[in-house]
Amino acid sequence: MVVYLVGAGPGDPDLITLKAIKTLQKADVVVYDRLANEEILKYASGAARIYVGKRAGAHSKKQDEINQILIEQGKKYDNVVRLKGGDPFVFGRGGEEMLALLEEGIPVEVIPGVTSAIGVPTSSGLPVTHRGVATSFTVVTGHEDPTKNEKQVQWNYNADTLVILMGVGHLEENIQKIMEHKDPQTPVCVIEKGTTPDERMVLGTLENIAQKDITPPALVIIGPVVDVYQSLQSKKR
Repeated sequence: MVVYLVGAGPGDPDLITLKAIKTLQKADVVVYDRLANEEILKYASGAARIYVGKRAGAHSKKQDEINQILIEQGKKYDNVVRLKGGDPFVFGRGGEEMLALLEEGIPVEVIPGVTSAIGVPTSSGLPVTHRGVATSFTVVTGHEDPTKNEKQVQWNYNADTLVILMGVGHLEENIQKIMEHKDPQTPVCVIEKGTTPDERMVLGTLENIAQKDITPPALVIIGPVVDVYQSLQSKKR
């Protein structure tokens, strides 16, 4: 018995890895998320499917319930795939699931995926680093666990590029805190439904981005690389 924690990539089903496809093809059961494109499930045509999708304010299963499902399936089947959007270990709670499984003596193998933090801006033509402009980037969650006694995200990052995942629900609040450390005129790009046919780019600055019409799922890129993106786009016209 093995439970595979598999990254499905940022949205476009063609961006899943070959190793992930091979693992899905031998799966007995697939436990999958909302952000894992359902087209990918065609590679596991012979497997049972269990949906445990989560989104802010509407969780079909709590994390403890998901852990228990994985434990039960891991003890029942030889090959269980836990299919997660992006990469299992980039805000995917893969570490928690792995720990729960190992504590039950269930072997785990992690298959990385293309994280949306890089895959989405890259596929849109927005480089998160660029020589002479940005030599560093930070990836941060915009939605911390509300049960925490103290916030870990302080928003005083010195990286040239800041990428925020799961940040739409608290965008205005987070942007206000970021402006305590960055110029309000710092360029911002929000990418909705990245790498999919419904992708949408919203451009602005720290000062005005929260007033724009934005719907999740989306990620936020902050920094001068947004100007680089606009320059590149202008040369394509």
